[in-house]
Amino acid sequence: MRGVGGTVDSKLRLGAAAGRGTLAAAVLASGMAFLDSTVVNVALPKLGADLNANLAELQWVLNGYTLTLAAFVLLGGALGDRFGRRKIFLIGVLWFTAASFACGLAQSPTMLVGARILQGVGAALLVPGSLSLIQASFHHEDRGKAIGAWSGLAGVTTALGPFIGGFLIDQVSWRWIFFMNVPLAVAVYVLSLRFVPESSDPENAGDRFDIGGAILGAVALAGLTYGLISPGVLGWIAIAVAALAAVAFVALERSRGDHAMMPLHLFSHRVFSVLNIYTVIVYGAFGGLFFLLAIFLQNVLGYSALQAGMATLPLTLLLLVFSARSGALATRIGPRPQLVIGPILCATGAFLLRFAGDNYWTTILPGVLIFSVGLTALVAPLTTTVLAAVGDRFAGVASGTNNAAARAGSLLAVAALPLLVGLSGAEYAQAAPMTASYRAATLWCAAFLAAGGLIALTLPRATSAKSPTP
Repeated sequence: MRGVGGTVDSKLRLGAAAGRGTLAAAVLASGMAFLDSTVVNVALPKLGADLNANLAELQWVLNGYTLTLAAFVLLGGALGDRFGRRKIFLIGVLWFTAASFACGLAQSPTMLVGARILQGVGAALLVPGSLSLIQASFHHEDRGKAIGAWSGLAGVTTALGPFIGGFLIDQVSWRWIFFMNVPLAVAVYVLSLRFVPESSDPENAGDRFDIGGAILGAVALAGLTYGLISPGVLGWIAIAVAALAAVAFVALERSRGDHAMMPLHLFSHRVFSVLNIYTVIVYGAFGGLFFLLAIFLQNVLGYSALQAGMATLPLTLLLLVFSARSGALATRIGPRPQLVIGPILCATGAFLLRFAGDNYWTTILPGVLIFSVGLTALVAPLTTTVLAAVGDRFAGVASGTNNAAARAGSLLAVAALPLLVGLSGAEYAQAAPMTASYRAATLWCAAFLAAGGLIALTLPRATSAKSPTP
């Protein structure tokens, strides 16, 4: 590992206190950010009623956060590579915590969306740092296990969001789903200062932190999102602006070569390119499905927020128990089988959730279980294989790119699904239109997940999930 001053430090081992402390800090921080991607889902009905928000405003409550996270996560990775991964990581933790506090104090949908946009910027600084710290700090023999543990435990915190959030929403207020980030951030800061070593790669980072690229990426995503959420003349204008911004982004990054925020030559690696397309599709379907499921359970089936969170508890348990084993299996047999089978199982689960009804055990649990098995199969191998495709030198930017792909997929799904199924205005609070839209949405999500499995079939059979040695 290259230290800030250019010296070579000893690599961490997973069995040592410093290794466990570093992993814990990375998991808690990324889990805090991922949790805020999902915890809001179960809060939407009560949040909407409290702030008198329509569906479009609720979509922006989710997408304001996802937008800036997706747009600036590449910048966050590059900043960490250049100025120090731990330093940028801790700045991100502080920024994210302050914005979380502002979310909890919001008095209108507009105020909440603004705070969520700022929260996403903080997440963009800490999310790539959490994974690149592991990639850069651990001995290569322990790196695959550490990344597998990070993937699984971060996935667990994401899945725990609806459960923890449901309890806070029912017993206290939806505002506490944001306030709870404060003690988590304190724990991350203490662990980081005590255990996490600093690392950087200024030669590799170059001047990839180009603000122009980050702004063009944000404009492209924001324009497309606005166009999908608000169809009409202004929507078409927004989509046209998004298209121009996307073209300008690609041209700018190409002109910067190796110094680009997102070096385009990384996409010459077939595995890296395919898996980022795969990530957009699979995580998009996942985000869209659970966005509408949380609303359906509460506004149609009459679940409390806690009950809606507990409905997906099997997802949490399977990720907790089997993610590390899933990563180890992929290292042994290759990731391709799990990357194919995983989304196919998720598609089956999404299709079964179409028939969700009053009896949880027969109409909801089977779909949730099958979906959970599929997600557990694919999460850890996906993360490890993406990083292995480009090697250590591009750990930060590879992590940032794949995280951007995941958030962009969720962003577009949450924006597009209501449009595809004809849900708008205050219809999310009405049983009949919400039911029809939800059932149609499960079919769309199942189709996209199945497509993800087919895309994974195009990966070379010899694709490796082994993290490269230095």
